Amino acid sequence: MIETYAYARAGLLGNPSDGYFGKTIALSVRNFRARVLLYPSARLEIKPSKADMPVFEDLEDLYRTTRWRGYYGGIRILQALLVRLMDYCREQGVPLENRNFTIEYESTIPLRLGLGGSSAIIIAALRALCEYFHLEISPPIQAKLALETETKELGVPAGPQDRVIQAYEGLVYMDFRRELMESRGYGEYERLDPSLLPDLYVAYRTSLSEGTEVFHSNVRQRWLAGEPKVVKAMRQWAEYAELGRAALLAGDRETLKRLIDLNFDLRASIYDISRENLEMIRAARSVGATANFAGSGGAIVGTYEDQDMFAALEAVMKPLGVAVIRPKVIA
Repeated sequence: MIETYAYARAGLLGNPSDGYFGKTIALSVRNFRARVLLYPSARLEIKPSKADMPVFEDLEDLYRTTRWRGYYGGIRILQALLVRLMDYCREQGVPLENRNFTIEYESTIPLRLGLGGSSAIIIAALRALCEYFHLEISPPIQAKLALETETKELGVPAGPQDRVIQAYEGLVYMDFRRELMESRGYGEYERLDPSLLPDLYVAYRTSLSEGTEVFHSNVRQRWLAGEPKVVKAMRQWAEYAELGRAALLAGDRETLKRLIDLNFDLRASIYDISRENLEMIRAARSVGATANFAGSGGAIVGTYEDQDMFAALEAVMKPLGVAVIRPKVIA
């Protein structure tokens, strides 16, 4: 039996410029993970998890569950991954052995809160498939295949950042400049030492389940239309990531903290931010912490100074129904 994992992630700086030829810094969050099991079987089977079960206690349970996990489970993304992987192997002239298997998954990653839940399932499954079929696929290509699983196969708008950090893990600086993305399909990725990070927190609430496709719904159209404000913002986010990398390497934590706040403030000038998301940002900043979206909304990431400030964060977030954790970031 093959057992593989992939972890949640948080975008620290630069997002959402990753889908717009920008630059980002992201970190893996080992507090939450997707787990995949794969083993030989007579027929090829994708086993459903709880998220795929269409059985509910009553209408209220159906409503609450759907608002939390959305309308889809993981079966469709595993099926899409298998199709994408087969196409990739055919393109590369790599034959796949005729070996059936059963694949099953589970995930502890809070759903649809911008923490990379669906992409973690894909990356964990891709690792298992590579081991089963003895495939050697480098991390940048793994990330590319994971992205194409969602964008090409499922039509979900997404950027590469989530898949890159989940393929590489730890702390990664990513450069998605246009010439690289259009010529080879992936950018330039640099692993950074997680010990360079200041004390970080991640806060998330389970009542804000809307999915990345909702949050990004009209910005791409505005960018494609060349709206000056949006085009300028994408360039500015890329610059924040570049400056953040320099600050990390120089040990300049004050600049890094300032950039984290600026990243969200710029986002608020472009996107419509919900009241609940703004509440989290304002609550964190009210106790002196920095705050930025970890992804598309529903979870935030930032810095805190000491244990007293972390306790204050927990206290101010609790009435909002928000959990606060210290992310485990391992290279």
